[in-house]
Amino acid sequence: MEGSNQNYDSFLQEIEGVDDYWGSTFRAIYECEDHAKFMEHLEKRIKYHDKEIERMCNNYYQGFIDSIRDLPQVRSQVKTIISKVSEMDQAICQSSKKFGEKCENLLESCKVEENIKAAVKALSSCLPVFVTYSKLQKQIKDKRYYPALKTLEQLEHMYLPRVSNLKFFQQMTENIPRMREHIKEVSMSDLKDFLEHIRRLSSKIGEVAMRHTAEQNSREAEIIDLKSRRRRQGLNSTDAKLKAKSVSLDEDEDISAQHLIDFSPVYRCLHIYTVLASRDVFENYFRSQRKEQARLVVQPSFSLSSTNIQDYRLYLQSVVGFFVQEDHILNTSNGLIDRSYLNQLWSTSLTKIISNLKSSTSVCKDAALLLKIKDLLILFSSTLKNYGYTVAPVIEYLLEMKDQYNEVLTQRWVRVFQDILDQENFVPVQVANLAEYEEVIETFPFRDDQLDSADFPRKFPFSAMVPKVYHQVKEFIYAGLKFCEDFHPSQKELERMIKKSTTLLLSKTFTGCLSNLFQRPHLTLFQVTQILIDTSYLEKSSVYLEEFVFNITGSPVEAQFLFRNDISLFKVARDDAEKQICDKLRNKLDEFLSLENYDWTLSEPQGHASSFITDLIAFLRSTFETFANLPVEVTQKAAHIACEHIAKSLLHFMTRDDVKQISMGALQQMNLDFIQCEQFAASEPVAGLEEGALLHYFSDLRQLLDLLMSWDWPAYFHDYGQENNKYDLVNPITAIMILEKLREGDKRSVFLALKRSERDKRKLLDTVLKQLQQLANIN
Repeated sequence: MEGSNQNYDSFLQEIEGVDDYWGSTFRAIYECEDHAKFMEHLEKRIKYHDKEIERMCNNYYQGFIDSIRDLPQVRSQVKTIISKVSEMDQAICQSSKKFGEKCENLLESCKVEENIKAAVKALSSCLPVFVTYSKLQKQIKDKRYYPALKTLEQLEHMYLPRVSNLKFFQQMTENIPRMREHIKEVSMSDLKDFLEHIRRLSSKIGEVAMRHTAEQNSREAEIIDLKSRRRRQGLNSTDAKLKAKSVSLDEDEDISAQHLIDFSPVYRCLHIYTVLASRDVFENYFRSQRKEQARLVVQPSFSLSSTNIQDYRLYLQSVVGFFVQEDHILNTSNGLIDRSYLNQLWSTSLTKIISNLKSSTSVCKDAALLLKIKDLLILFSSTLKNYGYTVAPVIEYLLEMKDQYNEVLTQRWVRVFQDILDQENFVPVQVANLAEYEEVIETFPFRDDQLDSADFPRKFPFSAMVPKVYHQVKEFIYAGLKFCEDFHPSQKELERMIKKSTTLLLSKTFTGCLSNLFQRPHLTLFQVTQILIDTSYLEKSSVYLEEFVFNITGSPVEAQFLFRNDISLFKVARDDAEKQICDKLRNKLDEFLSLENYDWTLSEPQGHASSFITDLIAFLRSTFETFANLPVEVTQKAAHIACEHIAKSLLHFMTRDDVKQISMGALQQMNLDFIQCEQFAASEPVAGLEEGALLHYFSDLRQLLDLLMSWDWPAYFHDYGQENNKYDLVNPITAIMILEKLREGDKRSVFLALKRSERDKRKLLDTVLKQLQQLANIN
């Protein structure tokens, strides 16, 4: 028991003695497995300590009570001390406050004095800076940017270093690049305004420059005229006039770009960028802007189909104005642009200008407008040539435009020729007196000695169309020469242009009108014949046209022929006319042949030719008489066609399907008619034909008629296929057709069939038909 109490006491001592770790003690207590006893022992120990604490408190309580009793006395003493200290503190504070105020006043006065001294010193050093800066601001305000840059440079390198210790030094130093940039921007803005201004004034400058060129050209022409008159007359007064005119030319100075535009923004901006070491930037910008303006200038602002000459005038004036400005800048800007740049810009722009003008004039159908455009282009090229620009492409374009002008003229003359042809009746011109005769001769220079000596009324071989067309051709040449005014082509070039345009007018335009005329059904054979005669006289008039051209162009008499080298100006028209003559001759022949009224059952012939054949032959004779003025080959061709058509038509009468039977009497009547045709062919109705040329067309029908009428079939069959066959042109098939119709004609009489001879003839006819059929099958 005592041993366990000792253990509990040792445990409690460990707990009381150790403050940080009790784990081993608690483990030992739990291992004893007598917790309740330990707790009782622990409770006793607690009560023991409580008694100890109470005993100690009782021992010290009396001293605490005494201290409490003395505390009120100490309080009163402390209050006394505090009041005295407060009084002393207030006295000291009042004294020190007055002292401090005096010291502060003294310090403030010293500081002010030092500041004044520093301010006076600083102001003395800053005054040149401020004066220079104020001057700089005024120069910028007055747009004197180049002097402003010089002032800015002076401020930066001379005056600002003196105030480098001041605060505004850094601000000014930082502001200097911004001011330079501001000057660049403002000067560039002025340049942009200037570029916009001169773009608007381009047309005005071009107008002045082109007007001056026109006046100069007219004055030069006047001077040349005065000189020529002075040489012819040798008068001093003329010399005086010449000198007066020269003086007036000297006094009338050239109105150039600088008289209308102030170029100072360009020079100012160039100097500014040069000073700022940015000249390359300025040059590139200026050139790019001017290239863009050149692109806008050469782009027409009007419709390409415009017919208002004012649009073209303003367009070309704007181009002239732009390049007059460029020339002035080239000569006054000290290398801002150079000649190679300007030539390249002009070459590019000129290509676009010509392209735009080509697009516009290609759709123009007004010759007067083309003439005005030509005049503008000549003045345009003369003006720019005076400023040193190459204008050869403009001249080349004018040559191309000449072809366009001629084409437009040709289209106009198409209507002129159509009106003439519509109003013409194509009968030879007949005059009743000398006045009318001379009027025709004056219009068309025709000379014929026989006609000159004839009595009135006189009849010309041509219709009124010839002098009218000849007059219009001269008018066409006059109109074409208007394009060459002020153009000054060479003599050969001028003659070449006249020949080309006039030849095309006659061989294409007028010929086309004639071809259209031939398509009209109301034209008669005699009218077509007269048209063909008229074309031959128009061809002969080429010699008169040559004289006319030589007179108005001043060419020498021995100049090269213009038109006489051409084989035929109206070849197409001649071919059409010949075709029309042949067609209308066939139609007329068909009208006579349509009157055919054969009685194919006729027993005996009439004893004379049919009336339609005699009328036809009479018509042909009169027709070929009217063909006397036609070319021989045309008349001969007509004769060939007429004879061939008659021969075929007569054969067709017998072979057509509606003719079912033919009697020998009808065949003999056909033979009489055919003899008339052969006699006409043998009479040589047209001169120059070979003997038998027309009879050739009647040979096949003649052999057929002879064979049928002579009944020479044994000879036909015997000689068939041989060279000496006198019926070599008889076709077996044709013979079969006619024999069958003859056989049908014989069947009409029953009494004839009772005769032995007729029966034998029929048998023979059947035999002949069989043999002919065999030949036809073989062939």
